[in-house]
Amino acid sequence: MSFPPDRPRPARRPTRRAVLGAGLAAALWRVPPAGAAAPDAAGAGAISERAYALEAARSTLAFLPPPADPADALAWSGAIPGPLLRVKKGEALALRVSNRLAEPTTLCLPGLRTANAVAGYGGLTGPRLAPGASADLRFTPPDAGFNLYLPHAGATDAGQQGRGLFGPIVVDEAEAPDVDEDVVVVLSDWSLDDKGRIRDDFSDPALARGGGRRGSVVFAGAAAAPLALRARPGARVRLRLGNAATARLTTIGVEGAKTLIVAVDGQPADPFEPLRNQFPMGPGARFELMVDMPREAGAAARFVLRQEDGAADAPFVVITAEGDPVAPRPGPVRLPANPALPAEIALEAARSVEVAVTGGGAAPFAVNGVTFADWGPKPLAVLRRGAPAVFAFANKTASVQAMRLGGHVARLLHSMDDGWEPYWRDTLLIQPGRTLHVAFVADNPGKWPIESAIPEHRAAGVGAWFLVG
Repeated sequence: MSFPPDRPRPARRPTRRAVLGAGLAAALWRVPPAGAAAPDAAGAGAISERAYALEAARSTLAFLPPPADPADALAWSGAIPGPLLRVKKGEALALRVSNRLAEPTTLCLPGLRTANAVAGYGGLTGPRLAPGASADLRFTPPDAGFNLYLPHAGATDAGQQGRGLFGPIVVDEAEAPDVDEDVVVVLSDWSLDDKGRIRDDFSDPALARGGGRRGSVVFAGAAAAPLALRARPGARVRLRLGNAATARLTTIGVEGAKTLIVAVDGQPADPFEPLRNQFPMGPGARFELMVDMPREAGAAARFVLRQEDGAADAPFVVITAEGDPVAPRPGPVRLPANPALPAEIALEAARSVEVAVTGGGAAPFAVNGVTFADWGPKPLAVLRRGAPAVFAFANKTASVQAMRLGGHVARLLHSMDDGWEPYWRDTLLIQPGRTLHVAFVADNPGKWPIESAIPEHRAAGVGAWFLVG
């Protein structure tokens, strides 16, 4: 296996204009559309492979103009978000991961359904990466889709992720869908003091046992929202949105263009229109949209962040129609179904597991009465490989819980037991006092987490694990 030399993007230092409101078209990744040739990763007869070198290290990010000093931050290979990792379905991904931090970290791939040994849940699926250490990973992603890579080493996760350690990964379909633009945008937020420095309150128990840490400055990619893009009138844009904020529970509103959700949490879905032209996106969630641009030059497709307490919506991504129009297409696009996922789940034969989250406020959180501190010796459940399971996630706290299922994706069951939603999820938003049921087939062997996708909540006790064997 060979790795290219490190090619980090320079640490970004946005101007005040960028940070305080002007979107930058360069602050995103445009993936070549259908028919565009991708560079060969291997010679004829060789196993196709894409290799990346990633280094976790200290960095800086300027939120205010000089003479204010840039804020101390963390970055993968000098970039916030980290570099886009991109492979095609069937290709191997080779990663050399180096830790130049003063504390352990990992490169976690929570949405990829990888083999257990390379999933990156530090201390559970493999060792944490010590300061100064490096590790080589090589695997072939089993599914096409869009995901995020995040740190997962323990109580320091909120501080690492909240200072910039996150990035996107795309596994392209073997045959790309017919689109004119393919765009990846990662949402993050930043809690700053009056000098433009990132607040060091990641271990504040009041935040950890409440709603988590939420920043007032929202980025769309590598600069402050809104992100301004352009596409031809009538163009079809594949817009991939991922939420890398540690605790922001946001609702994305859709305005000005016909938009279908075609994939959720890295898996293709039966295309559907967002209910009331909006959809919730919690920490760690990923949504892929097909946007048919308006045919009038100057018109725009707008994606906004719904605000609480009646405040005006905040623009997040704005795509303006410019240039020569694109010929109309015959109908909506549908991503190919994932043949590795079951068409049916035998609910009558499923193992039922209760997962109750309690505590918060003055007390730490707990899962089934146990406050998570590190991976204990006893699993919450033991599932036979290939067997169906139903997990009942009960939120008995006063805070919204974002629960993540490791190594698997699940169907969200209807509350009346009359079916399931037309998409797969690995992360669920559960309102206080509510219980959600999910069904899946335990087909990925190993130790897997049942945990909060909010790292502050994990540090405050929301974590456990189950065994598939």
